[in-house]
Amino acid sequence: MTDITSNRTTASWRDFYEMCKPRVVLLMLFTSLVGMFLAVPGMVPLNILILGNLGIALVAGSGAVVNHLIDRKIDVMMKRTHNRPMAQGRIEPLQATIFAVVIGVVGMTILIRWVNPLSAWLTLGSFVGYAFIYTGYLKHATPQNIVIGGLSGAMPPLLGWSAVTGTIDADALVLVLIIFAWTPPHFWALAIHRKDEYAKSGVPMLPVTHGEFVTKVHIIIYTLMLVVVSIIPFLSGMSGLLYLITALVLGAGFIGWSGVLMFKPKPSTAMDTFRYSIVYLAVLFVALIVDHYLV
Repeated sequence: MTDITSNRTTASWRDFYEMCKPRVVLLMLFTSLVGMFLAVPGMVPLNILILGNLGIALVAGSGAVVNHLIDRKIDVMMKRTHNRPMAQGRIEPLQATIFAVVIGVVGMTILIRWVNPLSAWLTLGSFVGYAFIYTGYLKHATPQNIVIGGLSGAMPPLLGWSAVTGTIDADALVLVLIIFAWTPPHFWALAIHRKDEYAKSGVPMLPVTHGEFVTKVHIIIYTLMLVVVSIIPFLSGMSGLLYLITALVLGAGFIGWSGVLMFKPKPSTAMDTFRYSIVYLAVLFVALIVDHYLV
């Protein structure tokens, strides 16, 4: 792999943008939007819709930059991450630190001043959980890192909900629980595909420490848990029959992919399962919105 100091060039705005993990942040904003829309019977106030998601995005981007900063030495060892701006030396640690602080402070200011304090502090808690507890400690401390650290990544629906209502409600926590249960099978499928790279980097991901078979068993267990958790919105009255049918069909598909991964895997099966998991979450949350407004 390229040495971390061997490719120093002038940083561009794209490098700073890439450090914010825009695709991950967009998925977070999507689930935040769902939380916002489910929190009210009608339309979300426009100022909250815009400023709430802007603040959440900036703080989430700040956490992503801290992730790049902490992981820059192991990123260079992995094919998936070795071209990242810090791994290639295009951005210096001090530059990244200043950038993370600036966008994080701006995001928090927006949330505190123009949204509400609860959403701001919940967003800050999510930032600390991801940037420091997960990336700085759990990721390198235990093969259950993604399970324990997954809570911070599951927070966006609650962040969106609290931005609108200023409260923490049971239905919002159900949305958090769905993403919390979804995260391990989603990420472990990718970890199986990237097992050799994680082994080389020294990150104790479950496929590295306990092998693929144990990881696949865990994926099946958590997928079954996810299917059960995913029907809670129907049982609690938050959603109706359309959502229930969608959740069961999607869940059957996820179980099917988990079964193929366990019993009839091909070289592409782990990544196919990973990709399906993204489609699963997106369609599931779209079904929540459609059911909420149109049924």
